[in-house]
Amino acid sequence: MIRLWFIFSIFILFVYANDVNITKNNTSINTADTMDDKFDDFEDNEFLSDDMMDEFSDEFTPKQKPVYDPLEGYNRLMTGFNDYIYLNLLGPVSDGWASIMAQQAQDSMGNFFDNLLFPVRFINNILQGKLQNSIEELERFVINTTIGFFGIFDPASEHFNIKAHKEDFGQTLGYWGVGSGPHIVIPFYGPSNLRDLFGRVGDEWGDLGTAYLSQRDYNLLENSDMAIRMKILSLINSSPELLKQYQEVKKDALDLYPFLRDVYEQKRKKEIEE
Repeated sequence: MIRLWFIFSIFILFVYANDVNITKNNTSINTADTMDDKFDDFEDNEFLSDDMMDEFSDEFTPKQKPVYDPLEGYNRLMTGFNDYIYLNLLGPVSDGWASIMAQQAQDSMGNFFDNLLFPVRFINNILQGKLQNSIEELERFVINTTIGFFGIFDPASEHFNIKAHKEDFGQTLGYWGVGSGPHIVIPFYGPSNLRDLFGRVGDEWGDLGTAYLSQRDYNLLENSDMAIRMKILSLINSSPELLKQYQEVKKDALDLYPFLRDVYEQKRKKEIEE
């Protein structure tokens, strides 16, 4: 799994390197020339006072930095591919799973897989200087692994009021000032960006459920086939809720790709700032 993420990251970097200079330079030149010409014309107009010019500048200054998207052609194509997979493959699987697994059983299985992500949350809270959060994550892991029967139940939240503090390596990179880079749509996974793509590599390494996929010294599973089955089972179990969220978001989109892109980037920005 680590190798797959790494190879995909190198591929995106290659495509990005070929497009970024042309796109960035053309955009910068065209935007700068256009805006300079317009403001020169207005400045030459003797009927506009300095105060009026300031108000004009404030009004037409973008309030939010646009998403850097030099791979838009690829991203649109992959968004269409993912949408087809979600609705025509994941949809039937999700419906079948929900029909044979009670909601309480799905929740318990989700708790189990979430408990395996403890190292990711614990380490990234420390890396962001959130020591109290990391301590609470450790408390949650100990309580849920013991009293909660290996994480199947969540007594840490229900009885001890210790909430999870979800942090990942992509958020840690953003916390320390690493820019998001170009937006990237990952096959099957959906919206992401270059920073979060590399962050996924670190998250996979810390996920206790990806043993043998990360070639670590510590392994909870007996072989890589079992690890792959665990990942698939985790995806299937979370699919009903994920698909429901996706359909809720999609119904408000006039143009699906930029809508999903902006929702993702704004969500990640908020998570990093919190």
